[in-house]
Amino acid sequence: MTARALIIGAPRSGSGKTSVTIGLLRAFARRGVRVRGVKTGPDYIDPGFHEAATGTPGLNLDSWAMEPALLRHLAIGQASGAELLLIESAMGLFDGIRSEANRTGAASDLARLFGIPVLLVLDVSGQSQTAAAVAYGFAHYDPQVRIAGCILNRAGSERHRALCTDALRDIGLPVLGTVLRDPTLILPERHLGLVQASEHPEMEAHIDRLADAMEASLDLDAILAAAQPFDVPAGSAEKAMDPPGQRIALAQDAAFTFLYPHLARHWRSSGAELVPFSPLANEAPPGDCDVCWLPGGYPELHAGRLAAAENFRSGLARFAECRPVHGECGGYMVLGETLEDAEGVTHRMTGLLSHGTSFAKRKMNLGYRQATLLSDCCLGRHGETIRGHEFHYARVVSPGTDQPLADIADGLGKYIGPSGSRRNRVTGSFFHAIARGVRR
Repeated sequence: MTARALIIGAPRSGSGKTSVTIGLLRAFARRGVRVRGVKTGPDYIDPGFHEAATGTPGLNLDSWAMEPALLRHLAIGQASGAELLLIESAMGLFDGIRSEANRTGAASDLARLFGIPVLLVLDVSGQSQTAAAVAYGFAHYDPQVRIAGCILNRAGSERHRALCTDALRDIGLPVLGTVLRDPTLILPERHLGLVQASEHPEMEAHIDRLADAMEASLDLDAILAAAQPFDVPAGSAEKAMDPPGQRIALAQDAAFTFLYPHLARHWRSSGAELVPFSPLANEAPPGDCDVCWLPGGYPELHAGRLAAAENFRSGLARFAECRPVHGECGGYMVLGETLEDAEGVTHRMTGLLSHGTSFAKRKMNLGYRQATLLSDCCLGRHGETIRGHEFHYARVVSPGTDQPLADIADGLGKYIGPSGSRRNRVTGSFFHAIARGVRR
C-alpha cells in the first residue's frame, strides 16, 4: 500500500507545529494507522519526539544539505510500511536560504518536489479575521505549494473560533479543527530548543495529553483524507555520509545526544555496527571498535561529571593512540583542553585537542555550512565538501595549536575561514555533518 503524506506547516516558529504534529502522530497511532514522522531542516530534537509518539524512528529531510536523489531515497525508506507520513516543517513554511530551485532548506521545497499538500497551523492568539488574510497569502504565494486546509491554534473562545473559521471559509480554505488555548500543551524549552524527548520527566503522559487534545479538537478523518499518496521516483544513497568505521563506538547519554537518525540508519544499512557507551557513567570506548564518535549534546550541563570521569578520559586517550576519534559540536568541546560552564567554572576535558571552549562567554552560531576537508578523516577524503550546519552558543576562547579540520563556507558559499581541529587521529569541529557534497 502506498503511504499518504501531509506537511504540517505554519507562518513562523512558535505557532504550535510540534505540539500539533506530536499529538496527531499519537492520535493516528491509537487508531491503528501506521504513521511515521519526518522533520524538515537541521533539527535533531523533534525526530526524538516523533519516535516517542509513534514507536518508530524519526527522520530529517533537508533540501539544502541533501541532494534530491538522497531526499527521495530517505523519504521512500521512511514511507516503507507506513500508511501516513506527517512531515513537520521547520520555522515558517517558506523559510530557507537563497539557493538553487528546491535547494533552499524550506519545507515548501518538499511540497514541490514530492507534490505533498500542506496543513497550515495558524496561531490565532491576538487576531481573528486577520488569520484569513495570512492564510490567503500562503494559498497564493506559490501555485506549486497547495494549502489543503488550516488548523486554528490557541483560540481563546468559541466566538473567537467562529470568527476565524468563517473568515477562512470565505476565502475557500477549510478549517480542519481548532485547538483552544491551553498552557499545559506547551513543551519545555532551553537554549538549543525543546528539551529532548528522552529527558522529559513525563513524556508519555504529555504525548497522551497532546493526542487527547487533537482527538477532541481536530477532524482526524478530514486530515487523513487531505493527505496525498506519496509516490516518488526511486532515489540514491550515493551522497549519504559513509560510516566512519565498521564498529563505531558511539558516546550516548545525557551529554551526547545529537546524532541524526538518517546517519545511524545509513551506517547500519551499510553494514556498520553502532556500539554505545556512556562517558557520564565513566565508560571508555570499547576496545574492539575501530572508530569513536562523540556527537553533539549538552556537555556544558555535565562538565563536572565529565571532568571527574577518569576512566573515560584515559580510555579515550588509549583508543586515540591507534584509532580515529571524532567529535561534533559538544563532542568537539569535550575533546579540547577545557570547558567553561555557564557559571564560569572551568573544567578539565580530555585534552586530545588543544583548544578551550566556554559556555559562559556565549554567542549564538546558527546556519548552514559547507566544509571542505583539509585532510582524510572520519568525515571523508581530502578535498571533499560536506554539507551540514552549526547551532551552538558555546565558543572557542583558546584556539590551541592544532591544524584546522576544514575550510568553512556558509550556505551561500561565502567563505568563513578555517574551522575545527585535527591532531594525529583525533578530529573535531562545531560543524554537524548531514550529507556529502562534491570534491573540488
